[in-house]
Amino acid sequence: MPAILAIESSCDETSAAVCVDGAILSNVIANQTIHEAYGGVVPELASRVHQQNIVPAVQQALFNAKVSKNDIDAVAFTRGPGLLGSLLVGVSFAKAFALARQIPLIEVNHMQAHILAHFIAEKKPAFPFICLTVSGGHTQIVLVKDYFDMEIVGQTLDDAAGEAMDKTSKILGLPYPGGPLIDKNARNGNPDAYQFPEPQIPGFDFSFSGLKTSILYFIRDNVAANPNFIQEHMNDICASVEKRIATILLNKLKRAAQQYGIKHVALAGGVSANTGLRNLLQQMGDQNGWEVFIPKFEYCTDNAAMIAIAGYHKYLKGEFIGQDVAPLARMPF
Repeated sequence: MPAILAIESSCDETSAAVCVDGAILSNVIANQTIHEAYGGVVPELASRVHQQNIVPAVQQALFNAKVSKNDIDAVAFTRGPGLLGSLLVGVSFAKAFALARQIPLIEVNHMQAHILAHFIAEKKPAFPFICLTVSGGHTQIVLVKDYFDMEIVGQTLDDAAGEAMDKTSKILGLPYPGGPLIDKNARNGNPDAYQFPEPQIPGFDFSFSGLKTSILYFIRDNVAANPNFIQEHMNDICASVEKRIATILLNKLKRAAQQYGIKHVALAGGVSANTGLRNLLQQMGDQNGWEVFIPKFEYCTDNAAMIAIAGYHKYLKGEFIGQDVAPLARMPF
């Protein structure tokens, strides 16, 4: 019954979790509000706040799990990808904890962990399955053949889906973080009120730079004609943008599932918390006879529970790493 302490610090959430024999006993997330004043994550500030948060987060995770630090058998941590300064805090803490306790270290790929979050719940996808992984920094369609046998079959060529939502929120004058506010306003809007273009990218790859430009010009032109356009049509704008981003993602996902003959389809990453995307995926699943897997909200955004479950499966395989490990801002998948 291995007890694993997990650390996640890839961006602006400091998270610690405890996993015992594959069961998540605690998952503590410390958010950083300091970035709200800047409209986005400031890497230097993020790393400083991680230093302040990591010890209290770990202490709380151990307390919530009713597990002593002396009972921990291994430490799993996010090695990358992510912000280098933020990763450095988590990696350094994990190395120090493991060295002091003379226990193994387990490196985890942040994007693989988002996918493996599906194995926290009782209802788990069967291999092989297709996973659409969407966040502020990544957009990928992944063919998952086994826990760590994954193939990226499609990805963004420029901006990520989450970044497109964040950029839209800035154009609309919404405060940071804007993605959840787009989602909130969209629930009261008409998703067919406005039409935005769908990029024609070959294969299963994505592009969102052109869509962002289209949204920018749409808002600019309408505000020029009516200075109150945004305020008067906020809900409809958000709903229309959300639907277009979701359909861009899901149309590619549908084609990938059909090409590979997959009936188990999963959603992961921070944007998987978006209500519109979740609902449309479920509808598409019903239409195509898929079994759809969507994580609980707490496991969608960056969290250490997903690092813990990935670490658990690596522990079972004996995949440990030495103390000379360094963080990687870009980590091979």
